[in-house]
Amino acid sequence: MAVASSGKGTVWASERRSFQDRLTGVTVTQLTDYCSHSFHIYFTNNGFYGDDNGKLLFGSDRGNVTNLYSMDLQDGVMTQLTDLERGHGSRIQGTFLHPKGYEAYYYYDRAIVAIDLQTLKERILYTVPSGYNFGSMSCTADGQWVCFGLNEDYSSRLHMDMSNGYTGFEQYFSAKPHCMIMAVSTTEGTIKQLHEDQLWLGHVNTSPTQPHLLTFCHEGPWEQIDHRIWVLDMETGSHWKVRDTLKNEYVGHEYWMADGIHIGYHGFTNSLSDHTGKIIGAVRYDDSYLEEYSFPFQNMHVHSNDLKLVVGDGQQSGAYHGQQLQDTLQLWRNDGTGFQGPRVLCKHRGSFHTQTLHVHPRLSPDRKHVLFTSDMSGYGNLYMVDVPEFESLPEIPVDGA
Repeated sequence: MAVASSGKGTVWASERRSFQDRLTGVTVTQLTDYCSHSFHIYFTNNGFYGDDNGKLLFGSDRGNVTNLYSMDLQDGVMTQLTDLERGHGSRIQGTFLHPKGYEAYYYYDRAIVAIDLQTLKERILYTVPSGYNFGSMSCTADGQWVCFGLNEDYSSRLHMDMSNGYTGFEQYFSAKPHCMIMAVSTTEGTIKQLHEDQLWLGHVNTSPTQPHLLTFCHEGPWEQIDHRIWVLDMETGSHWKVRDTLKNEYVGHEYWMADGIHIGYHGFTNSLSDHTGKIIGAVRYDDSYLEEYSFPFQNMHVHSNDLKLVVGDGQQSGAYHGQQLQDTLQLWRNDGTGFQGPRVLCKHRGSFHTQTLHVHPRLSPDRKHVLFTSDMSGYGNLYMVDVPEFESLPEIPVDGA
């Protein structure tokens, strides 16, 4: 199947190929293979949808512009969903699915856009006002609201590039910008303000089962912020911190587990330069229950659907010179008596060079596969790896080598 042209509705032939990982022997399937970067949506956002979760949303730069695509996971055939233009500012990686899977929401040209995944018809839900920049968004469990962040625009005084090297990250944090968490109705366009503060707010994530709950963070260097993970009750307006930290203890990269009750996270003690003293855990949204495990291996991100199986993405290939297992996907299992592992799932060889090239592993809804992005072949591509029996995977030595 050849592609005669590109644009909305264009169908692309399967690019899949499978191979065995050289460390573990597990089957890894490369889902995309094109001379441009392709990537799955942000790891906190579910991209699986359709019957039996048989379709997957992803972004790709093919055609020299970033667009949203859908892949049929049965045959690998891809469909281009949007036809965007360069230079207008987009956040395809931050796309969020409606919980019923018939619609998705993405940011483009200072607007939140809804797209029907069947007809590909688009409509603007909200336009970002001057003086503010768009943060991140997610849709409530009942599909009624898209919640998102607005951050005061400091572009006239600071050079910022969060997608490529986090340029201006510490300076923007120190400036204490005015930020708001907003909500727009998916059906009526009604807009409401949920929360505001005179500091950087980020990572607006709605619970997948509780329509009134979302998490957000106080954004900035983990060692400098007052507290990272917060929960907001949209009905009452009250908000509170969860997983309080001790001195020299830092947690973040929070995400909702599938039950919409527990919040997963990872963290570190002392310093990121020290690859020992790391943390993975989960906390109930009301801070009434905590389960946590300490281990001596650094991960950039972790993800899980529940407390039974957790995947982490280690580090970039060049981290911790002389080590061999830092750039691997790693699994932890919790059998009810505590976390076991990590075990090596496969080598990812990702560079983490830009935001879209972060490995960002995510377990499939049935926990049988892990989806991740890697530029192991030069370009960023999507990969899916089978999850075998936990005991069949090799353990990581305590020294991480």
